Amino acid sequence: MSDLLAVILAAGKGTRMKSALPKVLHQVGGKAMVEHVLDAANSAGSSRNIVIIGFGAEKVQEKLGERAEFVVQAEQLGTGHAVQQTAELLAEYNGTVMVLCGDTPLLEGKMLAKLYAEHKAKAAAATVLTAIMPDPAGYGRVIRDQSGQVVKIVEQKDASPAELAVNEVNTGIYCFERAALFDALAGINCANNQGEYYLTDVIGILAGQKATVWAVAAAEYEQTLGINSRVQLAQAERIIRNRKLQQLMENGVTIMDPASTFVDNDVIIGSDTVIYPFTWLEGNTTIGSNCEIGPNTRLQNTKVGDNVVLNITYAHDCQVSDNATVGPYVHLRPNTVLSQGVKVGNFVEVKNSTVGKNSKIPHLSYIGDTDMGERVNIGSGTITVNYDGKHKHRTVIEDETFIGCNTNLVAPVRVGSGAYVAAGSTITKDVPADALGVARARQNNIDGWAKKRKA
Repeated sequence: MSDLLAVILAAGKGTRMKSALPKVLHQVGGKAMVEHVLDAANSAGSSRNIVIIGFGAEKVQEKLGERAEFVVQAEQLGTGHAVQQTAELLAEYNGTVMVLCGDTPLLEGKMLAKLYAEHKAKAAAATVLTAIMPDPAGYGRVIRDQSGQVVKIVEQKDASPAELAVNEVNTGIYCFERAALFDALAGINCANNQGEYYLTDVIGILAGQKATVWAVAAAEYEQTLGINSRVQLAQAERIIRNRKLQQLMENGVTIMDPASTFVDNDVIIGSDTVIYPFTWLEGNTTIGSNCEIGPNTRLQNTKVGDNVVLNITYAHDCQVSDNATVGPYVHLRPNTVLSQGVKVGNFVEVKNSTVGKNSKIPHLSYIGDTDMGERVNIGSGTITVNYDGKHKHRTVIEDETFIGCNTNLVAPVRVGSGAYVAAGSTITKDVPADALGVARARQNNIDGWAKKRKA
Protein backbone atom coordinates (compact mmCIF):
# COMPACT_ATOMS: atom_id res chain seq x y z
CA MET A 1 0.00 0.00 0.00
CA SER A 2 1.17 3.55 -0.78
CA ASP A 3 2.48 5.59 2.15
CA LEU A 4 0.78 8.64 0.64
CA LEU A 5 -2.40 10.25 1.94
CA ALA A 6 -4.07 13.46 0.90
CA VAL A 7 -5.37 16.29 3.07
CA ILE A 8 -7.73 18.50 1.08
CA LEU A 9 -8.48 22.01 2.28
CA ALA A 10 -12.20 22.65 1.72
CA ALA A 11 -13.39 24.72 4.66
CA GLY A 12 -13.62 28.18 3.10
CA LYS A 13 -16.77 29.97 2.03
CA GLY A 14 -15.40 31.59 -1.10
CA THR A 15 -16.89 35.05 -0.61
CA ARG A 16 -16.08 36.17 -4.17
CA MET A 17 -18.38 33.44 -5.52
CA LYS A 18 -21.30 35.30 -3.87
CA SER A 19 -23.10 32.05 -3.19
CA ALA A 20 -24.78 30.15 -0.36
CA LEU A 21 -23.09 27.04 -1.73
CA PRO A 22 -19.59 26.19 -0.42
CA LYS A 23 -17.05 27.17 -3.05
CA VAL A 24 -15.67 23.65 -3.49
CA LEU A 25 -19.14 22.33 -4.42
CA HIS A 26 -19.52 24.55 -7.47
CA GLN A 27 -19.49 22.34 -10.53
CA VAL A 28 -17.02 22.32 -13.39
CA GLY A 29 -16.86 19.63 -16.03
CA GLY A 30 -19.95 18.00 -14.55
CA LYS A 31 -18.57 17.50 -11.03
CA ALA A 32 -17.96 19.55 -7.91
CA MET A 33 -14.49 21.08 -7.80
CA VAL A 34 -13.50 19.04 -4.77
CA GLU A 35 -14.48 15.83 -6.58
CA HIS A 36 -11.92 16.59 -9.29
CA VAL A 37 -9.28 17.06 -6.59
CA LEU A 38 -10.22 13.74 -4.99
CA ASP A 39 -9.96 12.01 -8.36
CA ALA A 40 -6.49 13.49 -8.93
CA ALA A 41 -5.33 12.40 -5.45
CA ASN A 42 -6.55 8.85 -6.04
CA SER A 43 -4.91 8.75 -9.45
CA ALA A 44 -1.62 9.85 -7.86
CA GLY A 45 -1.75 6.90 -5.47
CA SER A 46 -3.32 8.32 -2.32
CA SER A 47 -4.52 5.50 -0.11
CA ARG A 48 -6.54 7.74 2.19
CA ASN A 49 -8.21 11.13 1.71
CA ILE A 50 -9.04 13.56 4.51
CA VAL A 51 -11.18 16.59 3.67
CA ILE A 52 -11.14 19.58 6.01
CA ILE A 53 -14.60 21.12 6.08
CA GLY A 54 -16.01 24.26 7.64
CA PHE A 55 -18.48 26.50 5.82
CA GLY A 56 -21.35 24.35 4.58
CA ALA A 57 -19.73 21.30 6.18
CA GLU A 58 -22.85 19.13 6.01
CA LYS A 59 -23.29 19.80 2.29
CA VAL A 60 -19.68 18.89 1.50
CA GLN A 61 -19.90 15.75 3.62
CA GLU A 62 -23.17 14.73 1.98
CA LYS A 63 -21.69 15.24 -1.48
CA LEU A 64 -18.55 13.19 -0.90
CA GLY A 65 -20.06 10.54 1.35
CA GLU A 66 -17.73 7.61 1.97
CA ARG A 67 -15.13 8.79 -0.52
CA ALA A 68 -13.25 10.64 2.24
CA GLU A 69 -12.77 11.15 5.96
CA PHE A 70 -13.73 14.54 7.38
CA VAL A 71 -12.28 16.96 9.91
CA VAL A 72 -14.13 20.14 10.88
CA GLN A 73 -12.31 23.47 11.06
CA ALA A 74 -14.87 25.37 13.09
CA GLU A 75 -13.04 28.69 12.75
CA GLN A 76 -11.23 29.41 9.50
CA LEU A 77 -7.93 30.70 10.90
CA GLY A 78 -5.69 29.96 7.94
CA THR A 79 -4.22 27.04 6.03
CA GLY A 80 -1.77 26.10 8.77
CA HIS A 81 -4.57 26.03 11.33
CA ALA A 82 -6.63 23.86 8.96
CA VAL A 83 -3.93 21.20 8.69
CA GLN A 84 -3.43 21.27 12.46
CA GLN A 85 -6.98 19.92 12.79
CA THR A 86 -5.79 16.57 11.40
CA ALA A 87 -3.17 16.05 14.13
CA GLU A 88 -5.20 13.56 16.14
CA LEU A 89 -6.34 11.65 13.08
CA LEU A 90 -2.76 11.31 11.83
CA ALA A 91 -1.09 10.64 15.18
CA GLU A 92 -0.20 7.06 14.24
CA TYR A 93 0.64 7.76 10.60
CA ASN A 94 4.28 7.90 9.49
CA GLY A 95 4.12 8.44 5.74
CA THR A 96 3.78 11.36 3.35
CA VAL A 97 1.00 13.93 3.60
CA MET A 98 0.02 15.62 0.34
CA VAL A 99 -1.80 18.88 1.02
CA LEU A 100 -4.21 19.90 -1.73
CA CYS A 101 -6.68 22.74 -2.23
CA GLY A 102 -10.31 21.82 -2.82
CA ASP A 103 -10.76 24.68 -5.31
CA THR A 104 -8.17 23.47 -7.88
CA PRO A 105 -10.25 21.29 -10.22
CA LEU A 106 -7.73 21.37 -13.07
CA LEU A 107 -5.23 19.18 -11.21
CA GLU A 108 -4.28 15.90 -12.89
CA GLY A 109 -3.11 12.76 -11.14
CA LYS A 110 -0.02 12.43 -13.36
CA MET A 111 1.32 15.76 -12.11
CA LEU A 112 0.67 14.92 -8.46
CA ALA A 113 2.33 11.53 -8.92
CA LYS A 114 5.42 13.32 -10.22
CA LEU A 115 5.40 15.64 -7.18
CA TYR A 116 5.23 12.65 -4.84
CA ALA A 117 7.93 10.71 -6.73
CA GLU A 118 10.41 13.60 -6.60
CA HIS A 119 9.59 14.21 -2.95
CA LYS A 120 10.54 10.61 -2.16
CA ALA A 121 13.57 10.62 -4.46
CA LYS A 122 15.01 13.70 -2.73
CA ALA A 123 14.17 12.29 0.73
CA ALA A 124 12.70 15.72 1.38
CA ALA A 125 10.95 16.91 4.52
CA ALA A 126 8.75 19.05 2.30
CA THR A 127 8.26 19.51 -1.42
CA VAL A 128 6.38 22.43 -2.97
CA LEU A 129 4.49 22.23 -6.22
CA THR A 130 5.31 25.42 -8.08
CA ALA A 131 4.15 27.01 -11.32
CA ILE A 132 5.97 29.21 -13.80
CA MET A 133 3.48 32.03 -14.24
CA PRO A 134 3.47 34.35 -17.26
CA ASP A 135 2.25 37.02 -14.83
CA PRO A 136 3.17 36.16 -11.23
CA ALA A 137 1.60 39.28 -9.72
CA GLY A 138 -0.19 38.48 -6.48
CA TYR A 139 1.48 35.12 -5.91
CA GLY A 140 4.05 34.13 -3.32
CA ARG A 141 7.45 33.72 -5.00
CA VAL A 142 9.47 30.53 -4.47
CA ILE A 143 13.10 31.38 -3.78
CA ARG A 144 15.63 28.60 -4.36
CA ASP A 145 19.35 28.35 -3.68
CA GLN A 146 21.94 27.29 -6.27
CA SER A 147 21.31 23.60 -5.61
CA GLY A 148 17.57 23.98 -6.30
CA GLN A 149 16.42 23.71 -2.71
CA VAL A 150 13.74 26.08 -1.47
CA VAL A 151 15.05 28.79 0.80
CA LYS A 152 11.73 30.53 1.41
CA ILE A 153 8.38 31.51 0.01
CA VAL A 154 7.97 35.26 0.05
CA GLU A 155 4.68 37.06 -0.44
CA GLN A 156 4.58 39.82 -3.04
CA LYS A 157 4.17 42.63 -0.54
CA ASP A 158 7.29 41.48 1.30
CA ALA A 159 9.46 40.69 -1.75
CA SER A 160 12.54 42.61 -2.83
CA PRO A 161 12.88 43.83 -6.43
CA ALA A 162 15.08 40.81 -7.22
CA GLU A 163 12.51 38.44 -5.69
CA LEU A 164 9.67 40.11 -7.58
CA ALA A 165 11.51 39.26 -10.81
CA VAL A 166 11.06 35.54 -10.02
CA ASN A 167 8.12 34.02 -11.89
CA GLU A 168 8.14 30.66 -10.08
CA VAL A 169 5.24 30.83 -7.63
CA ASN A 170 3.77 28.77 -4.83
CA THR A 171 0.61 26.86 -5.78
CA GLY A 172 -0.38 25.95 -2.22
CA ILE A 173 0.13 22.24 -2.96
CA TYR A 174 2.75 20.33 -0.97
CA CYS A 175 4.13 16.98 0.08
CA PHE A 176 5.30 16.73 3.71
CA GLU A 177 6.68 13.98 5.85
CA ARG A 178 4.15 13.75 8.67
CA ALA A 179 6.56 14.16 11.59
CA ALA A 180 8.34 17.15 10.02
CA LEU A 181 5.01 18.77 9.17
CA PHE A 182 3.54 18.67 12.66
CA ASP A 183 6.80 19.60 14.36
CA ALA A 184 6.95 22.72 12.22
CA LEU A 185 3.24 23.49 12.65
CA ALA A 186 3.86 23.73 16.39
CA GLY A 187 6.17 26.68 15.69
CA ILE A 188 3.94 28.86 13.50
CA ASN A 189 2.03 31.89 14.79
CA CYS A 190 -0.59 34.37 13.60
CA ALA A 191 1.54 37.51 13.87
CA ASN A 192 0.51 38.85 10.45
CA ASN A 193 -1.97 41.29 8.96
CA GLN A 194 -4.67 38.66 8.59
CA GLY A 195 -4.17 37.14 12.04
CA GLU A 196 -4.02 33.67 10.49
CA TYR A 197 -1.76 30.63 10.71
CA TYR A 198 -0.14 30.09 7.32
CA LEU A 199 1.06 26.76 5.99
CA THR A 200 3.75 28.60 4.02
CA ASP A 201 5.44 29.39 7.34
CA VAL A 202 6.16 25.66 7.70
CA ILE A 203 8.37 25.86 4.61
CA GLY A 204 10.40 28.67 6.16
CA ILE A 205 10.77 26.82 9.46
CA LEU A 206 11.95 23.61 7.78
CA ALA A 207 14.36 25.51 5.50
CA GLY A 208 15.74 27.32 8.57
CA GLN A 209 16.36 23.94 10.19
CA LYS A 210 18.41 22.91 7.10
CA ALA A 211 15.90 20.18 6.29
CA THR A 212 15.58 19.28 2.62
CA VAL A 213 12.86 21.42 1.08
CA TRP A 214 12.45 20.70 -2.60
CA ALA A 215 10.24 22.17 -5.34
CA VAL A 216 8.71 20.65 -8.46
CA ALA A 217 7.45 22.92 -11.22
CA ALA A 218 4.18 21.95 -12.91
CA ALA A 219 4.52 21.33 -16.64
CA GLU A 220 1.36 23.41 -17.22
CA TYR A 221 0.67 26.28 -14.86
CA GLU A 222 -3.06 26.15 -15.73
CA GLN A 223 -3.39 22.87 -13.82
CA THR A 224 -2.60 24.65 -10.57
CA LEU A 225 -5.06 27.52 -10.88
CA GLY A 226 -7.45 28.00 -7.99
CA ILE A 227 -11.05 29.11 -8.56
CA ASN A 228 -12.17 32.15 -6.59
CA SER A 229 -14.92 33.69 -8.72
CA ARG A 230 -17.59 32.84 -11.25
CA VAL A 231 -15.36 34.25 -14.00
CA GLN A 232 -12.55 31.88 -13.03
CA LEU A 233 -15.08 29.03 -12.79
CA ALA A 234 -16.08 29.65 -16.41
CA GLN A 235 -12.42 29.71 -17.45
CA ALA A 236 -11.84 26.37 -15.72
CA GLU A 237 -14.93 24.95 -17.41
CA ARG A 238 -13.51 25.90 -20.80
CA ILE A 239 -10.14 24.27 -20.03
CA ILE A 240 -11.67 21.03 -18.76
CA ARG A 241 -14.11 20.88 -21.68
CA ASN A 242 -11.34 21.40 -24.23
CA ARG A 243 -9.25 18.67 -22.59
CA LYS A 244 -12.17 16.25 -22.81
CA LEU A 245 -13.02 17.07 -26.41
CA GLN A 246 -9.42 16.70 -27.48
CA GLN A 247 -9.23 13.31 -25.76
CA LEU A 248 -12.40 12.16 -27.51
CA MET A 249 -11.21 13.30 -30.92
CA GLU A 250 -7.86 11.57 -30.42
CA ASN A 251 -9.83 8.37 -29.67
CA GLY A 252 -11.82 8.47 -32.90
CA VAL A 253 -14.88 10.60 -32.11
CA THR A 254 -15.88 13.33 -34.56
CA ILE A 255 -16.77 16.62 -32.86
CA MET A 256 -18.14 18.83 -35.62
CA ASP A 257 -17.87 22.07 -33.67
CA PRO A 258 -15.94 21.89 -30.37
CA ALA A 259 -16.92 25.46 -29.52
CA SER A 260 -20.60 24.48 -29.27
CA THR A 261 -20.21 21.00 -27.77
CA PHE A 262 -20.26 20.39 -24.02
CA VAL A 263 -19.11 17.02 -22.66
CA ASP A 264 -18.65 16.23 -18.96
CA ASN A 265 -15.45 14.63 -17.76
CA ASP A 266 -16.86 11.16 -17.04
CA VAL A 267 -18.75 10.73 -20.32
CA ILE A 268 -17.64 7.78 -22.49
CA ILE A 269 -18.08 7.79 -26.30
CA GLY A 270 -17.16 5.05 -28.76
CA SER A 271 -15.19 5.50 -31.98
CA ASP A 272 -16.73 6.73 -35.24
CA THR A 273 -19.55 8.47 -33.39
CA VAL A 274 -20.35 11.94 -34.69
CA ILE A 275 -21.38 14.70 -32.28
CA TYR A 276 -23.25 17.56 -33.95
CA PRO A 277 -23.25 21.16 -32.66
CA PHE A 278 -25.14 22.35 -29.59
CA THR A 279 -25.00 19.00 -27.83
CA TRP A 280 -24.67 18.54 -24.06
CA LEU A 281 -23.50 15.16 -22.74
CA GLU A 282 -23.61 15.08 -18.95
CA GLY A 283 -23.07 12.93 -15.88
CA ASN A 284 -22.55 9.20 -16.36
CA THR A 285 -23.61 9.15 -19.99
CA THR A 286 -22.10 6.45 -22.22
CA ILE A 287 -22.46 6.33 -26.01
CA GLY A 288 -21.45 3.47 -28.27
CA SER A 289 -19.82 3.45 -31.70
CA ASN A 290 -21.11 4.72 -35.06
CA CYS A 291 -23.78 6.94 -33.51
CA GLU A 292 -25.07 10.33 -34.63
CA ILE A 293 -25.82 12.57 -31.68
CA GLY A 294 -27.41 15.99 -32.11
CA PRO A 295 -27.75 18.70 -33.07
CA ASN A 296 -29.49 20.37 -30.12
CA THR A 297 -29.43 17.26 -27.95
CA ARG A 298 -28.95 16.89 -24.20
CA LEU A 299 -28.22 13.56 -22.52
CA GLN A 300 -27.92 13.16 -18.75
CA ASN A 301 -26.90 9.81 -17.19
CA THR A 302 -28.06 8.05 -20.35
CA LYS A 303 -26.75 4.79 -21.80
CA VAL A 304 -26.72 4.73 -25.60
CA GLY A 305 -25.82 1.66 -27.68
CA ASP A 306 -24.18 1.38 -31.11
CA ASN A 307 -25.52 2.79 -34.39
CA VAL A 308 -28.03 5.06 -32.64
CA VAL A 309 -29.36 8.33 -34.06
CA LEU A 310 -30.51 10.97 -31.55
CA ASN A 311 -31.69 14.22 -33.14
CA ILE A 312 -32.99 17.16 -31.09
CA THR A 313 -33.55 14.94 -28.07
CA TYR A 314 -33.57 15.45 -24.32
CA ALA A 315 -32.94 12.17 -22.48
CA HIS A 316 -32.13 11.63 -18.83
CA ASP A 317 -31.61 8.55 -16.66
CA CYS A 318 -32.66 6.17 -19.40
CA GLN A 319 -31.33 3.67 -21.96
CA VAL A 320 -31.35 3.64 -25.77
CA SER A 321 -30.27 0.34 -27.31
CA ASP A 322 -28.49 -0.48 -30.59
CA ASN A 323 -29.87 0.72 -33.93
CA ALA A 324 -32.56 2.93 -32.40
CA THR A 325 -33.61 6.18 -34.09
CA VAL A 326 -34.95 9.00 -31.95
CA GLY A 327 -36.16 12.49 -32.81
CA PRO A 328 -36.55 15.22 -33.60
CA TYR A 329 -38.18 16.88 -30.57
CA VAL A 330 -38.27 13.86 -28.26
CA HIS A 331 -38.22 13.73 -24.46
CA LEU A 332 -37.05 10.47 -22.88
CA ARG A 333 -37.71 10.60 -19.16
CA PRO A 334 -36.24 8.50 -16.32
CA ASN A 335 -36.50 4.70 -16.36
CA THR A 336 -37.22 4.54 -20.06
CA VAL A 337 -35.66 1.67 -22.02
CA LEU A 338 -35.76 1.68 -25.81
CA SER A 339 -34.83 -1.76 -27.12
CA GLN A 340 -32.96 -2.57 -30.32
CA GLY A 341 -34.29 -1.07 -33.53
CA VAL A 342 -36.92 1.12 -31.88
CA LYS A 343 -38.07 4.23 -33.72
CA VAL A 344 -39.35 7.24 -31.78
CA GLY A 345 -40.39 10.12 -34.00
CA ASN A 346 -41.10 13.80 -33.63
CA PHE A 347 -42.91 15.30 -30.63
CA VAL A 348 -43.00 12.13 -28.52
CA GLU A 349 -42.52 11.78 -24.76
CA VAL A 350 -41.72 8.42 -23.13
CA LYS A 351 -41.57 7.98 -19.35
CA ASN A 352 -40.84 4.99 -17.11
CA SER A 353 -41.54 2.59 -19.95
CA THR A 354 -39.95 -0.31 -21.80
CA VAL A 355 -40.36 -0.31 -25.57
CA GLY A 356 -39.69 -3.70 -27.18
CA LYS A 357 -37.52 -4.48 -30.21
CA ASN A 358 -38.43 -2.86 -33.53
CA SER A 359 -41.48 -1.11 -32.14
CA LYS A 360 -42.43 2.31 -33.51
CA ILE A 361 -43.83 5.44 -31.88
CA PRO A 362 -43.64 7.70 -34.91
CA HIS A 363 -45.11 11.00 -33.73
CA LEU A 364 -47.24 13.11 -31.40
CA SER A 365 -47.67 10.56 -28.60
CA TYR A 366 -47.22 10.20 -24.83
CA ILE A 367 -46.18 6.77 -23.56
CA GLY A 368 -45.95 6.66 -19.77
CA ASP A 369 -45.69 3.76 -17.31
CA THR A 370 -45.98 1.25 -20.14
CA ASP A 371 -44.64 -2.22 -20.93
CA MET A 372 -44.60 -2.44 -24.71
CA GLY A 373 -43.73 -5.60 -26.61
CA GLU A 374 -41.93 -6.14 -29.90
CA ARG A 375 -42.95 -4.93 -33.36
CA VAL A 376 -45.71 -2.69 -32.02
CA ASN A 377 -46.96 0.24 -34.10
CA ILE A 378 -48.28 3.25 -32.20
CA GLY A 379 -50.47 5.59 -34.24
CA SER A 380 -50.15 9.36 -34.13
CA GLY A 381 -51.68 11.05 -31.10
CA THR A 382 -51.76 7.98 -28.86
CA ILE A 383 -51.89 8.68 -25.13
CA THR A 384 -51.42 6.22 -22.28
CA VAL A 385 -53.66 7.67 -19.58
CA ASN A 386 -51.60 6.61 -16.59
CA TYR A 387 -52.77 8.93 -13.77
CA ASP A 388 -56.17 8.82 -12.07
CA GLY A 389 -55.55 11.89 -9.92
CA LYS A 390 -54.08 9.91 -7.02
CA HIS A 391 -52.10 6.97 -8.39
CA LYS A 392 -50.11 5.99 -11.47
CA HIS A 393 -51.14 2.81 -13.31
CA ARG A 394 -49.39 0.75 -15.98
CA THR A 395 -50.40 -0.06 -19.52
CA VAL A 396 -49.35 -3.34 -21.19
CA ILE A 397 -49.16 -3.51 -24.99
CA GLU A 398 -48.15 -6.97 -26.15
CA ASP A 399 -46.19 -8.00 -29.26
CA GLU A 400 -47.27 -7.08 -32.79
CA THR A 401 -50.22 -4.92 -31.82
CA PHE A 402 -51.46 -1.99 -33.89
CA ILE A 403 -52.74 1.09 -32.08
CA GLY A 404 -54.72 3.45 -34.30
CA CYS A 405 -54.33 7.22 -34.33
CA ASN A 406 -55.81 9.38 -31.57
CA THR A 407 -56.22 6.50 -29.14
CA ASN A 408 -56.45 6.82 -25.35
CA LEU A 409 -55.37 3.75 -23.38
CA VAL A 410 -56.76 4.29 -19.87
CA ALA A 411 -54.58 2.37 -17.42
CA PRO A 412 -54.58 -0.16 -15.95
CA VAL A 413 -55.26 -1.84 -19.25
CA ARG A 414 -53.77 -4.57 -21.46
CA VAL A 415 -53.83 -4.90 -25.25
CA GLY A 416 -53.17 -8.52 -26.22
CA SER A 417 -50.70 -9.84 -28.76
CA GLY A 418 -51.63 -9.19 -32.38
CA ALA A 419 -54.65 -7.04 -31.46
CA TYR A 420 -55.82 -3.91 -33.26
CA VAL A 421 -57.25 -0.78 -31.68
CA ALA A 422 -59.40 1.37 -33.95
CA ALA A 423 -58.46 4.99 -34.47
CA GLY A 424 -60.15 7.45 -32.16
CA SER A 425 -60.87 4.88 -29.45
CA THR A 426 -60.73 5.40 -25.70
CA ILE A 427 -59.88 1.94 -24.36
CA THR A 428 -60.87 1.29 -20.74
CA LYS A 429 -61.07 -2.52 -20.83
CA ASP A 430 -58.53 -5.14 -21.86
CA VAL A 431 -58.39 -6.03 -25.56
CA PRO A 432 -57.86 -9.79 -26.09
CA ALA A 433 -55.15 -11.14 -28.36
CA ASP A 434 -55.97 -10.89 -32.10
CA ALA A 435 -59.12 -8.88 -31.37
CA LEU A 436 -60.18 -5.45 -32.65
CA GLY A 437 -60.88 -2.94 -29.90
CA VAL A 438 -63.31 -0.19 -30.83
CA ALA A 439 -64.49 2.39 -28.29
CA ARG A 440 -66.11 5.37 -29.94
CA ALA A 441 -69.63 6.75 -30.50
CA ARG A 442 -71.53 5.79 -33.66
CA GLN A 443 -71.43 8.53 -36.33
CA ASN A 444 -74.69 10.17 -37.32
CA ASN A 445 -75.05 12.52 -40.31
CA ILE A 446 -77.94 15.05 -40.25
CA ASP A 447 -78.74 16.11 -43.80
CA GLY A 448 -79.06 19.84 -44.43
CA TRP A 449 -78.07 20.85 -40.88
CA ALA A 450 -75.22 23.16 -41.94
CA LYS A 451 -77.33 24.94 -44.57
CA LYS A 452 -80.11 25.61 -42.06
CA ARG A 453 -77.60 26.97 -39.51
CA LYS A 454 -76.17 29.39 -42.02
CA ALA A 455 -79.66 30.61 -42.90
